[in-house]
Amino acid sequence: MSVERAFEGQRVPPWREQLTARALVVSFFLSVMFSVIVMKLNLTTGIIPSLNVAAGLLGFFFVKLWTKALEQTGLLRTPFTRQENTVIQTCVVAAYGLAFSGGFGSYLFGMSSKIAAKTTEEDTSQNIKEPSLGWMIAFMFVVSFIGLFSVVPLRKIMIIDYKLIYPSGTATAYLINGFHTLNGEKLAKKQVWMLGKCFIGSFFWGFFQWFYTAADGCGFASFPTLGLKAYENRFYFDFSATYVGVGMICPYLVNISVLLGGILSWGIMWPLINNQKGHWYPADTPPSSLHGLNGYKVFIGIAIILGDGLYNFVKVLHRTIATFVAAARQGPSTLPVTDDDSPASVIVSYDDEKRSQVFLKDQIPQWVAYGGYVSVAIISIITLPHIFPPLKWYFILVAYIFAPVLAFCNAYGCGFTDWSLASTYGKLAIFVIGAWAGAAHGGVLAGLAACGVMMNIVSTASDLMQDFKTGYLTLASPRSMFVSQIIGTAMGCVIAPSVFWLFFKAFKDIGEEGSQYPAPYATIYRNMAILGVDGFGSLPKHCLTLCFIFFAVAIMINLIKDLVSLKIARFIPIPMAMAIPFYIGSYFAIDMFVGSVMLFIWEKINKPKADSFGPAVASGLICGDGIWTLPQAVLALAQVKPPICMKFLSRKMNDQVDTFISSLS
Repeated sequence: MSVERAFEGQRVPPWREQLTARALVVSFFLSVMFSVIVMKLNLTTGIIPSLNVAAGLLGFFFVKLWTKALEQTGLLRTPFTRQENTVIQTCVVAAYGLAFSGGFGSYLFGMSSKIAAKTTEEDTSQNIKEPSLGWMIAFMFVVSFIGLFSVVPLRKIMIIDYKLIYPSGTATAYLINGFHTLNGEKLAKKQVWMLGKCFIGSFFWGFFQWFYTAADGCGFASFPTLGLKAYENRFYFDFSATYVGVGMICPYLVNISVLLGGILSWGIMWPLINNQKGHWYPADTPPSSLHGLNGYKVFIGIAIILGDGLYNFVKVLHRTIATFVAAARQGPSTLPVTDDDSPASVIVSYDDEKRSQVFLKDQIPQWVAYGGYVSVAIISIITLPHIFPPLKWYFILVAYIFAPVLAFCNAYGCGFTDWSLASTYGKLAIFVIGAWAGAAHGGVLAGLAACGVMMNIVSTASDLMQDFKTGYLTLASPRSMFVSQIIGTAMGCVIAPSVFWLFFKAFKDIGEEGSQYPAPYATIYRNMAILGVDGFGSLPKHCLTLCFIFFAVAIMINLIKDLVSLKIARFIPIPMAMAIPFYIGSYFAIDMFVGSVMLFIWEKINKPKADSFGPAVASGLICGDGIWTLPQAVLALAQVKPPICMKFLSRKMNDQVDTFISSLS
């Protein structure tokens, strides 16, 4: 069925009318909300599910509420269109995306003395940069825009000629198109109502839990649901609405992979390695030292992440090169390089014809793309060495020379896999720039900063192309998409550092193992930088051998997954997901598994309803619990402490406590 024929009588507004004041106001408030949620996820486990459904749904709801109110007063001038909805979606995703690519839970926080204190290597002042709101905002403004200019000239090739799918962008477009039909609007209202109920329930559940957390190890988050011995090994359900919701959004295979990783590491490997205390590492090694058990947790996890990332990088690069070689053999007309070239693909439907016409109507001049890239690059090369002295200007110049190629590879690969390899490119920069700078010249800090430069470029490039795909399918102008992305990025450059700063000031134990916000990837990224600078000398005994084994296993699992049939491949776990609990434990994996089970049962009982309302329920659970973090942070800053500590003890320990209390009385 033709989608565009359903909207045939509706006028497509010019690009300036798509960028309304109400859209930007709603985008700002949603950006703050989703930045808080992403920051919480960043600082707990680093697993960030797609929040596009929630962003699109809430954007539709709030503007619809706005227009209904104005309509009743007779002040409504312009109706709410799907193009305006797309602008909101683009702006919000651009803003909250920086809460992830900004590295507040990984490379940027990994520069701090709090994370450096966990290691004894390269913890000198030249390898440390304490978080400060001023330089973080400046850093975000300097590195976040260049990726937008790097792939703009290639948008026609990606979207029209190659017809790349961009699954998230396509799904978001169909969601927005559905909202603006009569039946879709009715369903959207029901979905918003369901999301709202779950949001309120999740928010007040977080509020209720807060009363029982007067000290460390107190409250429902420390409930030994599977027994005290399992609790010691990080196996317990911590009643987190956020990760139950994440489990409902993430594919079943991801959730099962995370749980398997937790069982393999905390259930088998770490107890066995711990039994070698005194043989493999000194018995008196502090628990936080990387020369003891903690070193195995961190570096084996890094080995799996690098193996998985390297395999997928080579795979995507091979596909990209193979496609271009095949296209080049068919003739030069297949690869147009400017917007004036004729389309290479034959337009076969009314929808394609209509969408291509709108997509090619409002051009973004080539000089804007090239001039913008060069201008921002020059500003970065001048500015960044002042923020990070070890990051020399020629390091940045080399990064910006190769960045457009890597940005294209990431955007192209994302077009058919929906998988952004931004963090993999960032890790590549850590090793290359860190080793180039050297240990004596602040190589750790230089590597982490270079990771930020590269990660922001390739991440924003793939995000922009996803948005172009959404705009193409909703008849939104590429020019309005580009401007909306720039506005959203500017919002994110201020919102994301501000939200992190709130967390950093409110929660004093942030970054500490076992705390509410352990920021596991900050430790992992810093240790990658140390590994790149110092080599393998910092690893404990047999750790390097185990790292090589798990690195090879990660590659082999991916290879087998690609060689076998899809029927078998869907049961093979994902190495990257398995590596996540290696360092922080399995408690969140159990939460996610509970979310998966809930959704699975719901699908068995009523699949159509589960498909329609499952994402709304999950988004409500995530958003409510995430937004509770704001008042919790305000209470912490105001020195308001919970009144009750709910803690669980063994029978023997409880008898000792009772005896002690009795002796006092």
